Amino acid sequence: MRDSSKSALIDPWNRTIDYLRIAVTDRCNLRCFYCMPAEGIDYLPKKELLSYEEIIRLIEIFSSLGIKKIRLTGGEPFLRKDFMSLLESIKRITGIEALHITTNGVLTFQHLDQMKAIGIDGVNLSLDSLDKENFHKITRRDEFETVMKTLNGLLERGMNAKINMVVMHGKNTHEVIDMAELAVDKKVSVRFIEEMPFNGSNLSTSKQNWNHTRILSELNSHFGTLQKLNSDPSNPATLYKVPGHIGNLGIIPAYSRTFCGACNRIRLTATGTIKNCLYDEGVLDVKELLRSDRSDEDIRQVLISTVQKREKDGFAAEKNRKLDKSISESMSTIGG
Repeated sequence: MRDSSKSALIDPWNRTIDYLRIAVTDRCNLRCFYCMPAEGIDYLPKKELLSYEEIIRLIEIFSSLGIKKIRLTGGEPFLRKDFMSLLESIKRITGIEALHITTNGVLTFQHLDQMKAIGIDGVNLSLDSLDKENFHKITRRDEFETVMKTLNGLLERGMNAKINMVVMHGKNTHEVIDMAELAVDKKVSVRFIEEMPFNGSNLSTSKQNWNHTRILSELNSHFGTLQKLNSDPSNPATLYKVPGHIGNLGIIPAYSRTFCGACNRIRLTATGTIKNCLYDEGVLDVKELLRSDRSDEDIRQVLISTVQKREKDGFAAEKNRKLDKSISESMSTIGG
């Protein structure tokens, strides 16, 4: 067994990979228009998903290679049966220093006390509107009050909470300041994310009316010049502080991809596929490896080799897609 304090996952650009994002399901109980079509997507049969035992085995292998942080996503991860038992198992894995969850908050509130007891290190809450009617337009579901109950529950319990708002021209840009003002008196990080083309259709984002530069300009014009905070270079969010505010603000240039140079993460999709980059089309069917007679050491070597084929940035990964040049996947399948 390798020393997990020294990562064996080094890509060709000398970036150390120590962060794994895992989509535990492709199912979701919202229908956000930027994530999937109104009618939803063709969900995977259960046998196509990795079992919890397979996920645990894979995390143990990744931990031996230097992965230290895990984020569980979906779809909506709390739709996966016995999800809390998976969280408990991951917290027991040697070498995993941080366990985070991304959720839409619809089913999360009832689990908050157990999550705090387990020691979940952070929760990212997807929230694109603070207006009940607009929330319904964006998500196509009437769950605004439920999600706000989850947000307040996280804050009341002193849990590390982040809000993820996808900024969409003509949809919620009028709410950017209202969302930012949540950080005035709440210990929360409000992060504004550029819209991406992963919407489960063949329609791509052709024009970024609200890129990271414009978002920052909007915030500066209201609050005055924001104070830029020092943060880990691998953090995709550029963090800012408004003097006197309890929380902070972040901007994630997910479409502009200005953070690729320090990226430290890879993804495992709901289909059991490894993605070196959000914008590639999948580079390894790890599910097939786990269900074969391959040893843990065999899988380690394949994972090392896979990371060594990582592209320089998201633009190169998108350009080098071979099976489907267009980006038509749903974020629900990739893992948000």
